[in-house]
Amino acid sequence: MLLSFAAVVIGLIVLVWSADRFVDGASATAKHLGMPTLLIGMLIVGFGTSAPEIVVSALASSQGNPGLALGNAIGSNIANIALILGLTALITPIAVKSNIIRRELPILIGITIFATLLLIDGDLSRVDGLMLLACFTLVMGWSIYTGLRKDPDVLAGEFDQELSVAKMSLKMALMWLVVGLLLLVASSRLLVWGAVDIAIELGVSDLIIGLTIVAIGTSLPELASSIAATRKNEHDIALGNVIGSNLFNTLMVIGIAGVISPLEVSSDVIYRDLPVMGFLTLLLFVFSYGFRSHGRINRTEGVILTFLWLGYTGWLLVAAMQQIAG
Repeated sequence: MLLSFAAVVIGLIVLVWSADRFVDGASATAKHLGMPTLLIGMLIVGFGTSAPEIVVSALASSQGNPGLALGNAIGSNIANIALILGLTALITPIAVKSNIIRRELPILIGITIFATLLLIDGDLSRVDGLMLLACFTLVMGWSIYTGLRKDPDVLAGEFDQELSVAKMSLKMALMWLVVGLLLLVASSRLLVWGAVDIAIELGVSDLIIGLTIVAIGTSLPELASSIAATRKNEHDIALGNVIGSNLFNTLMVIGIAGVISPLEVSSDVIYRDLPVMGFLTLLLFVFSYGFRSHGRINRTEGVILTFLWLGYTGWLLVAAMQQIAG
């Protein structure tokens, strides 16, 4: 058991570090190739911060632990909104000025509803997974179209400021791109092995482990980037990171898990986890959209989000204790 916990801790540390290096390398490479800054921020940075969830879930599914994969995706979405934005808003209230972010919020709600409808029948089939991946392709196509347009937006200015801070040679960028990706895979293997072993030893489901330890760990890149962005007054990047990550998790992570290994969706996911994810997504829209002016997630709303995450995590811990006792 001690070895398994060590594997999870080491795996998470290397996972977060390698994801950061991968994002740096990919962003710098794209910049050298002349890719628009806004497109780099929306696609490459968005993909990079979700890379831990993608790799962990793909490996978990391929190794016969689809519950861990599904728990990781849903748990990360819940942690991104309630824990990450909650803590970030407590430190610095998040002002939302970008029209792109305002357009993505309703899309996130629609995608959450779409994914929920696919899962509430108690089955995530390969067809369901392919439908999610097809939807992901459409969303990415829209993001590319938006990123290539010359319409001025606050988000573009923030990404220009962020990506111009660290300059990297093309050779160094390619090196970190490859090294980051290799370490992502290696650390994910270590993390999945440790998480599954802990679940077996404790007698809890891999779903619970995915919703808690793995989800929180793989969400750490979003937490770090969101806090750093708000401290530099790049508020739209902080919110954009979370929205982009949740889009990737809902469509790509769950989609890949379904294609690799179709699974039965437990009643806990249908009646507990999906409603919580849906409610938090709706709450995010209400808090940040700004119906008459610019949106803003203030400290009071940050407290609400943080306590909602604590309550949900307590709910999961009670469920875990019941599994152990049973």
